[in-house]
Amino acid sequence: MEIHLERAGLKDAKAIWRMQIKAFRKLLDRYQDFATNPGSEPVEKIRARLEQESTHYYFICLENGEKAGAIRVVDPKTPGQKKRIAPLFILPDYENLGFAQQAIRLCEKLHGEKDWFLSTLLQEEKNCYLYEKMGYRATGALEKVNDRLTLVFYEK
Repeated sequence: MEIHLERAGLKDAKAIWRMQIKAFRKLLDRYQDFATNPGSEPVEKIRARLEQESTHYYFICLENGEKAGAIRVVDPKTPGQKKRIAPLFILPDYENLGFAQQAIRLCEKLHGEKDWFLSTLLQEEKNCYLYEKMGYRATGALEKVNDRLTLVFYEK
C-alpha cells in the first residue's frame, strides 16, 4: 500500500501530540525515559517546533486519507548543516507495513537525498535495521540516557 505525506501546520499540533503519545507509549513504558521520549512531551513543545522556520512536520497518510503516523524534518537550508529526522513514528495498528521506509524516501525526495542525521534507540534492533536498510550509517557516537536506554546516531 502506498502512502503520501501531508504537510502539517500549527493547527495540527494537538493531533500530532495525540498520535505521538499513542505511538511512543510502549517505548516509554519499556525504557522509562521521561526526559527524551516524544511520548512524554507536552503539546506546547510540538507547537514550538511547528513555529520554527526549519521544521517540517508531515502526516504519513494512507490512500484513503487515514493518518498512519508522522515525521518531522528539520531542514536548516544552510550550507554545511545537515537535515534531521526527529521524530518519525507509526501508529501501532500500522507498524511493519513499510510506511516508515516510504516516508523517509518521500522526505529525501522533498529535502534532498544527502546530508541527513538522526538518532534512535540502540536497544531497538528493528529501528537500527530500518535506518541501515535506508542507507544510514552509524557514526559511532552513543549517548546513554539511563540504565535501560542508549541512543545511537546515524548519518547519510
